[in-house]
This record gives sequence, structure tokens and C-alpha cells, in this order.
Amino acid sequence: MSRLNQAFLALGSNIDPETHLPQAVESLAEYGKVQGKSSVWQSAPVGDPDQADFLNAAVLLETEHDATFLCEWVVPEIEKALNRVRDPQNKNGPRTIDLDLVLFNSEALRIAHRIIPDPEIVSRVFLAVPLAEIAPDYSVPGLNRTLADIALSLKEHAENQLLRRFEIQL
Repeated sequence: MSRLNQAFLALGSNIDPETHLPQAVESLAEYGKVQGKSSVWQSAPVGDPDQADFLNAAVLLETEHDATFLCEWVVPEIEKALNRVRDPQNKNGPRTIDLDLVLFNSEALRIAHRIIPDPEIVSRVFLAVPLAEIAPDYSVPGLNRTLADIALSLKEHAENQLLRRFEIQL
């Protein structure tokens, strides 16, 4: 049996997120075992403030698949199935689902346009906090900092930028 990989994926939605986030998690489960799910967090949109707030979460998927397959096939297929529309005029526009592979094992990778670990983990509270919920002691490759440390640092400087949505389950 091949070694199982630990894939951390970030999820976001601001078009019917109460439906699309759980559907994305259910779809991911077709490619491995969902080992961890964060709470759902609400945050303001980045880049285009004239839209609804986003709901964000993170998932730890234990999978036989490699990072390239996840990035180039699984993520686009799930986004397509959930009717993700990419607007070339507004890359930060509203979406049914935004799904990104942000960490993979303890590896540093570049897959097409994606850098892993995602460099925005250290600057985006809506990425760091959900990830820290499911793997607080994970040391981010190249940073020698744990997800818990990064999340704590960002939360201290992000007053009221993040709201936990207890009523939404993944």
C-alpha cells in the first residue's frame, strides 16, 4: 500500500455558502479520508468589497493522491461541479466555492500557478485560523512556525475581522 499524504485544503464561498461548503467537503471525501474539519469562519471579502462576506473553512484530507493531481484535477473538478465561475475582469469576485490546496505533507512545492505552502497563510487570518484548528502543531515548511503561532499572531492584529459561525456544520 502506498504512503498516505496529508493534504490541507482551504475552502471559501460567498454564494450560498451554507450549501456549497458542505458539498465541497463531501466531494473531497471521494478522494480520501477527511481527517479534520475546521469551524466555519466569516470574513470580509478581499480585493472587491462590493459583495457578501465569505465563509471560510479548512479540511485535512488523508489521500493516496499526489499534490499535482489534487491541484490540477480534483480542485477544478469540484469547483466546476459546484458551478464556480471565474470572472477574468474580477479575480476576487463572488463565488460558489473557492478551493485551494495550501499545505501538503511537509513539502514545499510549485504546481503550475500554485505555491505550497501557500504564502498567504502568514497574512490571511481566514486561512491561518481554520488551519490551526485542525493542526495547531503543524510546522509550516520554510517558516519554522506552527499554524497555532501564525493564527494567534494574526488574530491579535485582526480585531473583529473573523467571526466563528457555530450554526454551520461541514
